[in-house]
Amino acid sequence: MRYILAIDQGTTSSRAILFDDRMTVAASAQEEFEQHFPDSGWVEHDCGDLWSSTAATCRAAMEKAGIHGSDIAGIGITNQRETTLIWDRETGKPIHNAIVWQDRRTSEMCQELREAGHEEAVTAKTGLLLDPYFSATKVKWLLDNVEGARERAERGELAFGTVDTWLIWKLTDGKRHVTDATNAARTMLYDIREGRWSSTMCEMLGIPMSMLPEVLDCADDFGMARADLFGAEIPILGVAGDQQAATLGQACFRPGMLKSTYGTGCFALLNTGTEPVRSKNRLLTTIAYRLDGETTYALEGSIFIAGAVVQWLRDGMQVIRAAPETQPLAERADPAQNVILVPAFTGLGAPYWNAECRGAVYGLTRNSGPAEFAKAALESVGYQTRDLLEAMQADWQEGGEAQTLRVDGGMSASDWAMQFLADIIGAPVDRPEVVETTAMGAAWLAGYRAGLYPDRAGFAEGWALERRFEPGMGESDREEKYAAWKRAVSATLSV
Repeated sequence: MRYILAIDQGTTSSRAILFDDRMTVAASAQEEFEQHFPDSGWVEHDCGDLWSSTAATCRAAMEKAGIHGSDIAGIGITNQRETTLIWDRETGKPIHNAIVWQDRRTSEMCQELREAGHEEAVTAKTGLLLDPYFSATKVKWLLDNVEGARERAERGELAFGTVDTWLIWKLTDGKRHVTDATNAARTMLYDIREGRWSSTMCEMLGIPMSMLPEVLDCADDFGMARADLFGAEIPILGVAGDQQAATLGQACFRPGMLKSTYGTGCFALLNTGTEPVRSKNRLLTTIAYRLDGETTYALEGSIFIAGAVVQWLRDGMQVIRAAPETQPLAERADPAQNVILVPAFTGLGAPYWNAECRGAVYGLTRNSGPAEFAKAALESVGYQTRDLLEAMQADWQEGGEAQTLRVDGGMSASDWAMQFLADIIGAPVDRPEVVETTAMGAAWLAGYRAGLYPDRAGFAEGWALERRFEPGMGESDREEKYAAWKRAVSATLSV
C-alpha cells in the first residue's frame, strides 16, 4: 500500500495526516506551539517552532502507522496563509519571528497607503484590499525595522516566504525556494490576472523582487524532502493555502459551489470559474486553485475570529475547560436573553475591514452568565457568516443563488452551531463525512500528481454527506435576530 503524507500547518498547531491509497486516514499526529504577543494587536510565531512541530508530527504519524518513508508516494502541504517569514539564504536563519496573519501592526501603514490613493491599484492587481492581514506590508515592516534587513535584501541575501515556502525550504535543505499560486495570491504582491509577481506592488512597498519565491501550480513538483528526515527521499507534490485546500477537499470544482471553514477564523469561498469577479462589497477576489496551468478564481470572505472565540471563552474568560463544553452551555442559556458578542478582538474582517475596532458585548442583564456568553460566542460565527454570504450573493449576480453551504473545520463538529448557522442564513448546511477537508485537499493534490488518486471528477464523486442541517427558525425571528446583530456591529464600528 502507498500513502500520501498531508502536512497541515495551522495558526495554533501543526498536524500530519497519512492517507492511504483509498484516501482513508491511516494515522495522524498534532502538536500545539506557543503564540507570541509582543505588543497590543501583534501576533508572532517562532519560525523554528513551525518547522520542529511539523517535522515531529510527520515522524509521529509515520510511527503510528508503522510505515517507512519509502511507503509514501508524495507530500501535500497546506498552511496558514499570509503569515510572513524572511530568512538568510546562506544560513537559513530567520531574521525575526514570523508575523502572523492576525497581526495588525501595519494598520497605520495601510491607512497611509489608502490616503495616498493606492487601494484601487492594489485591488486591480491583486484582488485584495489594503489591510494588515496580507503579507506585503508585513514584509515592508520587517525590512524597515530589522537592523540591516533592507540592505541585505537589496544584495539578494534574504528570502521571503509564506509558511509553505519556509517548510519546503527546510524539507529540501534549502534547495527549493517555491510557493504555489494560492499562497502567492495572498501576499498582496501577486498579479492574479497575469499570473506573476507584480513589479508595481513591489515598487510601491520597496520590496526587492529577488526575495520572492518561484510560483508553481497547486499540483506540481516542489522538490524532494531529504532522506535523513523520514528515512527516504519523498517528493513534495501538492501545495495550497488552507482555505483553498479546504475548497478542494470539499470538491467545490463547479462555479457557484460554496464552502465555509471554521478554524481559528472563518473563511467562505465561492468558486467563480476561470474569470475573476471584482467585488463591489469589499470581498476578496482570489485564486481558488491552479491546476494544469489553468487558474480558477473565487470570491472570499474572511472572518478573523471564529474558533478563536471559543479559545477566548476557555483561556481568557475561563468559563469552560475545553471547547466541547460550549455546546451544552449554550443549550442551557436563557432564551429570554439576547446577548450579542461582536468578537472584533483583532478588528473586523469582511465585509467591514476595520482593523481598529475592538470586541464588544451587548444586551447583558444581571442574570447573564457563562451559558449566555457561550451561546453568544457560537451565534457570532453564524451572524458573521451571513454577513459574508449576503455580500457574495450581491457580487455573484451572474451565477444566481449560491448553492448549499458546505462546512468543515473544528467548529463544524458542533451540531448546535451548525443548526444556528442554517437557521440564520435560511439555507441548508451540509457537513461531510470527512471534516478534515483542509488536509484532504492537500493530500488529493499530491496524490493526483503522483497518479495515486483520481482526477477532479472522480474525486468529486467520492464526496459524502454526513449530515444536512435544514433551517428551522421562522423568517420573522431570523430577521429580528440578524437586525439586532447589525445594530451591534454598527455600534462597535462607531466607537
